[in-house]
Amino acid sequence: MGVTDTGRTMVLTLNAGSSSVKFAVYGGGEGQARLVSGMLEGVETSPRLSAQDADGKVLVDRQCSLTGDSDPHLAAIDLLMGWIDSHLGLDALAGVGHRVVHGGPDFHLPIRVDARTLGEMERLMPFDPLHLPACLGPIRALLTAHPDLPQIACFDTAFHAGMPDAARRLALPRRYDAAGVRRYGFHGLSYEYIAAWLSAAYPDLARGRVLAAHIGNGASLCAMQVGRSVATTMGFSVLDGLVMGTRPGALDPAVLLYMMRQEGLGADDIEKTLYHESGLLGVSGVSSDMRTLRQRENEPDVREALDLCIHRFTEQAGAMIAAMGGVDGIVFTGGVGEHDAAFRAEACARLAFLGVQLADEANLARREVISAAESRVRVLVRAADEEATIHRHVRDCLGDHAKRNAG
Repeated sequence: MGVTDTGRTMVLTLNAGSSSVKFAVYGGGEGQARLVSGMLEGVETSPRLSAQDADGKVLVDRQCSLTGDSDPHLAAIDLLMGWIDSHLGLDALAGVGHRVVHGGPDFHLPIRVDARTLGEMERLMPFDPLHLPACLGPIRALLTAHPDLPQIACFDTAFHAGMPDAARRLALPRRYDAAGVRRYGFHGLSYEYIAAWLSAAYPDLARGRVLAAHIGNGASLCAMQVGRSVATTMGFSVLDGLVMGTRPGALDPAVLLYMMRQEGLGADDIEKTLYHESGLLGVSGVSSDMRTLRQRENEPDVREALDLCIHRFTEQAGAMIAAMGGVDGIVFTGGVGEHDAAFRAEACARLAFLGVQLADEANLARREVISAAESRVRVLVRAADEEATIHRHVRDCLGDHAKRNAG
């Protein structure tokens, strides 16, 4: 099997999206290393389960058929837990940690889930009807199938909960804020990981002003001072801020009124346009995938999409830096931020007026530090690892629970 451990010491992390479930299993020995990483893709169409161990050895990679449950997401969890049971044994799991996209106005810390707290999270559906069902489905399935298995919900919005009131409030009548309609920010588990990594690896920078850039199919920026979020580009939803793969980012609300009045679009059609047909895909008419766009960047529409992406990055990076009163470091993370040297080079060239200078060779080689020695701002690259953050929260919550029981 390639993976062994003893006792009820392992932790499973689940990051469930609308069509996939990303998972990892951590051991309970010294260092609590990641033992398995995997993905269940194409949940609603043609499911494919893949996983590898810490050495990169493939443990499974096969097409699957989901049967027995009318909800494919719940059937997918049954399939995944069955595979984990056959390879590791469910009795080895001490707990399961979940990424939950939206914590609403009340969930600011990781929380152990029971039927009551699940019901409270389900009442947040109006805040994110597109993503929360996928996040909460696995929790509900595991509560039913494995009620004694501890589950911890970790919220993507929690890292931004301490933002100043001026950074989170919307300029709407106060009744909306009272109902929870405000700026929340997202990618918080990724930013929390970056903050912890900086604290360990670059403590002087962690104590300063850092622009963290999570750039992928979904993208946002976070202004971090002393490791805490003081501003971020995403707001009430994941639609706000930067140009993304299929989302437009910041948008004049009157555009939505135009869609309603001139095109007769209803909420469902507008939602489809904003979440699935806009951004890089909508402008280029080619793809939402930056790798594909780089191969065709000489085509006018593709070039326009790429230029718009960088232009919006520059605008909003300026806003985040202004919120901190300057910048000491920039960290690129996420799929594009980690792998696209051209994006990093173009973005940093726009920030050269701040004293940002890249070392071209280091940038192309994707070294950890890619800024030139003479740069006034350090620029770093770090792979996103939301699972590591979830794993830490599960360990902490289980430890706190054990202490309370012992007391």
